Amino acid sequence: MKVIIADDDPTTQMILTGIVSKQGYEPLLAADGEEAWALLQSSLEQDDSCLMLIDWEMPVLNGIELCQRIQQQEFMTPPYTILITGRNDVEDIVEGLEQGADDYICKPFKVTELVARIKVAKRTLDLHHELNLVRQRLSHQANYDDLTGLLNRRAAFDMLEKEFARAQRSGDELHVAICDVDNFKTINDTYGHFSGDIVLREIAGRMKELMRSYDIVARIGGEEFLIAFSGNQLNGQDTFERLRLCIADKPIVIDNGELSVSISVGAITFSSPLGSIIKSLELHDILLKADEHLYQAKGAGKNCTVSTILTTEHG
Repeated sequence: MKVIIADDDPTTQMILTGIVSKQGYEPLLAADGEEAWALLQSSLEQDDSCLMLIDWEMPVLNGIELCQRIQQQEFMTPPYTILITGRNDVEDIVEGLEQGADDYICKPFKVTELVARIKVAKRTLDLHHELNLVRQRLSHQANYDDLTGLLNRRAAFDMLEKEFARAQRSGDELHVAICDVDNFKTINDTYGHFSGDIVLREIAGRMKELMRSYDIVARIGGEEFLIAFSGNQLNGQDTFERLRLCIADKPIVIDNGELSVSISVGAITFSSPLGSIIKSLELHDILLKADEHLYQAKGAGKNCTVSTILTTEHG
């Protein structure tokens, strides 16, 4: 853990540095509040927790002003701030805490007391860190499919709604495809559901590898996937076909052999004149059209791509 020591007195800096170092923490020195603020910014880029020992009376930006600035910012894990000052009136202590300090210790202080307060700060920061990890796990579970690691249906449709609105405003083309694994029930019935899971994970991995990191790649049903991205017409049609081929051209290895697997793709390229928002045309219409094309691909013998261009003139 990094500990920022913000004090314009060299002697106090030296004393605090010795205490902090003895506790196994890395001291960072600042002679005023602005320097401390800059150190905080750079420290949090490398670590998600930081303790600050702040003198009240400092040039440029004093301790109270620094605490106020910290309070006005949003941090994943807010720094833990301890005001260390010669002001020992109750009114001063109350003001310091009300202005954002987490703790307050008066000079001259006892080393044992400061060490105890630093330990409390460390426990608090550790709890914040654990809470952040829990939040990240919950967020991931809410937005991603457990089996494949792809976006789930809800998260994908939320992102697609935003991308659809953006495409109408910007005039960019939006390409949307619904892909379905051919004969997947037969795979499950013949080789077992565990092998079916292997197939789904491998297909998801190949799709993710082919697409760009910011494209929408999602599992929206049992063996159904959604792909969406922006680009020109040629790129869209070519990408959907390459997507199909990246599955069909290479067998998938399962525990007891290899499986030749294919997908059927129903795709739509949506094109709108720059800034032309057609309220009568909704994302639902595009998805329905893509789904119709998917059924056409199935009816045409599977392992093929059916796609068209949809413009606002047709909407």
